[in-house]
Amino acid sequence: MKVLTLNTHSWMEEDPLVKLEILAQFIIEKDCDLIALQEVNQLMSESVVSHEFYKAPENSVELKKDNFACLLVERLRELGVNYSFSWQSNHIGYDKYDEGVAILSKFKIEEITTIEVSKARSYDDFHTRNILGVKVKTKEQMFHIFSTHYSWWEDFVYEWERTRQYLATLEEAFILCGDFNNPANVENEGYDYLMTSMPKLQDSFLSAKIVNGEFTVEKEIDGWSGNKSGLRIDYCFCSEKWRVKKHEVVFNGKNQAVISDHFGILVEIE
Repeated sequence: MKVLTLNTHSWMEEDPLVKLEILAQFIIEKDCDLIALQEVNQLMSESVVSHEFYKAPENSVELKKDNFACLLVERLRELGVNYSFSWQSNHIGYDKYDEGVAILSKFKIEEITTIEVSKARSYDDFHTRNILGVKVKTKEQMFHIFSTHYSWWEDFVYEWERTRQYLATLEEAFILCGDFNNPANVENEGYDYLMTSMPKLQDSFLSAKIVNGEFTVEKEIDGWSGNKSGLRIDYCFCSEKWRVKKHEVVFNGKNQAVISDHFGILVEIE
């Protein structure tokens, strides 16, 4: 099974529709089963739209015409593959967008979960964070996948504890992926805290038999002012029931064109 995660920085990039097309073609070429996306934006001023493949969470802003995930799903349908999808709004971005996280799935979506992880709960506060989870069913099993976009270290501990408490209630296997905003190489902060609190959690970068690439950010970007070094802040974590075959950094300008201020991760698991 192939899982892709990417912070899309949608509608903030130059030539966004060209980059959406590159993403769609990649998903088809690699035959991705599940896609977790972050910074999935839509203009607040756009008109509301419905979509037959959309599975709405209970407490999300309504889907708008230019929702990046919705347009991606529609393009994938034009290319011959249908994906069910869900999108959870988090907060207002750049004073004009509904910003959120999304999941696309080839498999049937059985349940949708929103985990309110941040202390902040006001929609106009960019500190407000929600995790989107879907429960999917394959021929072999039922499992959960979550799309995450966490805060930096100062607020991360609270958000992670909320997440960890929820994960502890799950009986099925799970995959947790997205933008964690906490570099793996910084000691005694977010990454170390996460791995210490859930020692059986697998980091695909460390668990995979084959690894291609490491860093997912290599320049100064929003939220990382002054950064000049490589950062590994996007992750795919999975419960111990999975076996990770391959971890590959994608859209990094080496294997595919850069389409966001983050690179993506493509993981093969079974």
